[in-house]
Amino acid sequence: MSIDGFETLAIHAGQEPDPATGAVVPPIYQVSTYKQDAVGAPRGGGGTGPGRWIEGYEYSRTANPTRGALEECLAALEGGARALAFASGMAAEDCLLRTVCQPSDHVLIPHDAYGGTYRLIDKVFRNWGVTYRPVPVSDPSAVRSALQDKPARAIWVETPTNPLLSIADITALADLAHEAGALLVVDNTFASPYLQQPLALGADVVVHSTTKYVGGHSDVVGGALVLADAGLAEKLAFTQNATGAAGGPFDAWLTLRGIRTLGVRMDRHCENALRVADMLAAHPKVAEVFYPGLASHPGHEVAAKQMRGFGPVGWRGGRGCGAVQPDPAVHARRVARRRGVADRAPGTDDPRVGRRLGTGGPARPGPAVGRHRDLRGPARGPAHRPGLTPAAAPAAATTGCRRRWRSGCPGSGCLATCPPIRRPRCSTSPGSWRWHSARSHRRRAWMRPGRH
Repeated sequence: MSIDGFETLAIHAGQEPDPATGAVVPPIYQVSTYKQDAVGAPRGGGGTGPGRWIEGYEYSRTANPTRGALEECLAALEGGARALAFASGMAAEDCLLRTVCQPSDHVLIPHDAYGGTYRLIDKVFRNWGVTYRPVPVSDPSAVRSALQDKPARAIWVETPTNPLLSIADITALADLAHEAGALLVVDNTFASPYLQQPLALGADVVVHSTTKYVGGHSDVVGGALVLADAGLAEKLAFTQNATGAAGGPFDAWLTLRGIRTLGVRMDRHCENALRVADMLAAHPKVAEVFYPGLASHPGHEVAAKQMRGFGPVGWRGGRGCGAVQPDPAVHARRVARRRGVADRAPGTDDPRVGRRLGTGGPARPGPAVGRHRDLRGPARGPAHRPGLTPAAAPAAATTGCRRRWRSGCPGSGCLATCPPIRRPRCSTSPGSWRWHSARSHRRRAWMRPGRH
């Protein structure tokens, strides 16, 4: 897939110099209302920029120049007719489903759908008469069979999925959806417009949580819809304004700032993910690696066809505490916990994010999903300690000692090989460093010259 000029679009699309000052970065229009030249005559409508979709700026819930710049940029990066920016990814999904679905409509969703998407459809829209069916969207024949059983208003696709990184063939699903008269909605959050452009592959709507790779810095929450049909976009804009789901101007400005480095960040991210995936795939303590870039991944060929890079990497560790080699085991655990699929905000630059694979969301529709407790890293035990020697690892593994310090151990020889697990004392309890410090201070004060 050719996306020549992506970095240029990321920097300039929708971001013309400010006409009043010439500022090359769009200003933050932190404003609620706008002065009008006359009653019913607002300024800023028409032209070729973000204002072309409106008659003028009246109220920032309806339109805001900073948010408009973000929407123009996202539309250009995804190759869509129009984009809409929201306060969160879930706000974008809610607006889309409210607009396109009516009571008794049916929706197909991935069997490993993102927890927030499943919760919205199952707990909210099902009460309004919208039905759904989980389907393995990576299998076009399963989708065709589901459509034959019951026609759907929309086919909801994530590729790669969050967090199992399943891959769906967007072109094949677009053909099936359009044959059945359904919309194909693609959540492109885990790929970003830099790695994948679903509209060019036949999708009707692209959904983003811009909190993740697009924003990229763990300091803003947002969402977006990008549409191929300007008419549908107009209907969505009406719903967005009516329900108040639009994002704020400062959030839009932060997201625009993140977009400017999206291409560079994704290149480095894909490079690092490949190295981590290769290391994990060869590691004896890792049971399974979820990475579309590996030839063993069931969606590898499809991903190679429709993506520029393969995106994030996830893994599932073993549960046992068997013998390990010291350096590779420690390195694998630390790297995988920090570089695996992020818990809530993948693609950010915060090392505290992404320590385990999963979403922490509600139970999922398929048997392979849920809270993904089986996909976390290896359990912490004596054999996983950095100071444990290779010779002592088997003995420690057989005892399975996880006792508190000074409590003894039923295993033979365990205390000789396992470093004790010390529970941190309260900072003010006797024996703690704070207690000793205060005690020393009192003694010095007591022995001060002239005290007696």
